[in-house]
Amino acid sequence: MRADRGSVPAHCEHVFVVELTNNQKGVAAEAVIESEALKRGITVYRPLGGHSRADQIFDIGGRLLRVQVKHGHLGPDRDVLVVNTGGSYLSATGYVRSTYAAHEIDRLAVWSSELDRCFLLPPSIFAGRSVVHLRLTPSRNNQRACITLADDFDFNGAVAQLEERRHGMAEARGSSPLSSTLSSPGQIPVRTIGSDELRLTLGQVIDQVAAGEKIIVTRRGTPRIRLSPVAPGPPVDPPGLGEDQAHER
Repeated sequence: MRADRGSVPAHCEHVFVVELTNNQKGVAAEAVIESEALKRGITVYRPLGGHSRADQIFDIGGRLLRVQVKHGHLGPDRDVLVVNTGGSYLSATGYVRSTYAAHEIDRLAVWSSELDRCFLLPPSIFAGRSVVHLRLTPSRNNQRACITLADDFDFNGAVAQLEERRHGMAEARGSSPLSSTLSSPGQIPVRTIGSDELRLTLGQVIDQVAAGEKIIVTRRGTPRIRLSPVAPGPPVDPPGLGEDQAHER
């Protein structure tokens, strides 16, 4: 808001900045996330009552996802988006700190007012954590391991992985929704995860695939590879491996 130039000299012009409270930021974040979801054609529901862990419910391809909404702020160097996911409540024995568990909510939606960007995170990123850091720029030493890149969870890209209507995804998984589903009785379930989720939960994914599950790995909404269990039978030597080397193995 600028003062009227006719009544205040130019050198005395003032700019008034309104700083939102945490509650106001939370309300604004819910409004922005809801708007972004509606732009993608997602039906958004709101839980009734004040004790739900989810702020909104997304209906994506007939699958209901419980979504908690948070406002994120930039770190001191403006290269990391910080999202406070922990909380506390007063019990009979005092204050108890709490975090979100995977069985409580399905996705964490984040809005940054400073960046005017939205992100959508799976439980593997936020479950059990009180703070999540989304890196906005590459690390100074080009490290990739144990770093959560914000671009990998951009709201539109993340939603694209969940949309039934997306043509490329539909071809990758047939007509089934993007989840652990069966297109016909007796068929092995097919599930889709993002590349960053694969990196963070590699051991668990290996066990799931070894147990018979098939998994499609996407990167920024585009299917890249398909993981499936090894067919039963004797191990197959890699091409070019000599007989002596095979025996040594």
